[in-house]
Amino acid sequence: MPWACSERRRRSLRPVAVLAAAAALTLPPRAEANAAYRWAMGSFPVVGFNGYTSPFGMRIHPLSGDLRGHYGLDIAAPLGSPVLSWWGGRVTAVIRDGGCGNGVEITSGPYEHLYCHLAGSVSGGTYRSGPVVLREGQWVRTGQLIGHVGLTGSTTGPHLHWGLRYRGSWLDPARVLRAMAESRRRFQPLQRRTPNVGQLR
Repeated sequence: MPWACSERRRRSLRPVAVLAAAAALTLPPRAEANAAYRWAMGSFPVVGFNGYTSPFGMRIHPLSGDLRGHYGLDIAAPLGSPVLSWWGGRVTAVIRDGGCGNGVEITSGPYEHLYCHLAGSVSGGTYRSGPVVLREGQWVRTGQLIGHVGLTGSTTGPHLHWGLRYRGSWLDPARVLRAMAESRRRFQPLQRRTPNVGQLR
């Protein structure tokens, strides 16, 4: 089921902010703390982070030169860097197309997270990369190795295109990463090294 980078199978394209800070306006103190704590449990999706190369939103496409929506965050990393599942969930699509290249979609409750331009191969509805073998319907854990950064699909260099949807609407993944970082600072004050979620460049 190809979508995302090739922009097929798009649902609603309205970005929504589903951040712990916003939830704090309507939640009682205990519920607010629980929501913020849950954000801290997510996993940054790339090991070997080099920077963000293309943010969420409208942009000039680097290959075609036309203005179009970019419904995800491009995270540069060395070729072959491990890609981790942001959250535990079920693999709902294994993708192979000209835009996304090799990709995997994982559903975690109301969230869908997409990983594009992966190394390895897709054949018969199965994605393989080194020790990773993923099929539709398979369950994965938060932080589990689900692939490696590649050069498949429409890309000018090794990076992960990471897309997030909440109840069918696209989110800006950078806002989610900021919420995760803030929650970790709040709930892990004694941890010497805070997770590196990078900076836009």
